[in-house]
Amino acid sequence: MSVMKSHDASYKKFFSFPRMVEDLLRGFVHEEWVKKLDYSTLERVNGSYVADGFKQRHDDVVWRVRWGDDWLYVYILIEFQSDVDPFMALRIMTYLGLLYQDLVNQKLLYQGRLLPPVLPIVLYNGNPRWNASVDVQELIVPMKGGLERYCPRLSYLLIDEGAYAAGELSELQNLVAALFRLEKSRDLETVRHAIKNLIEWLKMPEQAGLRRAFTRWIYHVFIKTRTPQGAIPEVTDLEEAQSMLSKTVVEWTKQW
Repeated sequence: MSVMKSHDASYKKFFSFPRMVEDLLRGFVHEEWVKKLDYSTLERVNGSYVADGFKQRHDDVVWRVRWGDDWLYVYILIEFQSDVDPFMALRIMTYLGLLYQDLVNQKLLYQGRLLPPVLPIVLYNGNPRWNASVDVQELIVPMKGGLERYCPRLSYLLIDEGAYAAGELSELQNLVAALFRLEKSRDLETVRHAIKNLIEWLKMPEQAGLRRAFTRWIYHVFIKTRTPQGAIPEVTDLEEAQSMLSKTVVEWTKQW
């Protein structure tokens, strides 16, 4: 598996945990409605849809969560990107249409109810900074004379990991912010501090799965790609990763 595919697979694994989705929303979606979500109801939903032409589409991650006092769900579509896609807004519009059609086909809408709102998120962790349009309207030739009223509009929320300053991330007591800090790190102290936070935040038994996911990512995607092959034994826990970093990586961190 290539480094990029391994990296994308790791991110999909992270955001298969409700705690990561909650921290993503709380820490990086600065809108009032986010405070009204009942995060205890976060539920992963089917991300594979079959359009009328029988062509299957696999979304990266789709969740739903209860909003306020009503049984209204906010669907959160998360798409992971390592490269800038100039037509991402068009892709998002297609995914949203397939998601809505799937809800209709499965008869998941109550009688007379409207379609649920959707928050499309594009999580980008590549270089250079994202410069593609975030609204599909910007991809369409401008229209006049009344035709403009039929022009579709749909925006997605861009979370460009590299656009956040290190100080901004360090102020957030947030698992997603810790992941971003590790990705951006260029010094050992930042790594140690981030892992120390993860140990503290993921100490409860019910967080064992997410703790393992971070441990595997730190070793396979973070440490192993920065060290000579075979130089570092595999680690199985965050404390072990922290201890290994403190004892053995002083020399090779100079090459980061």
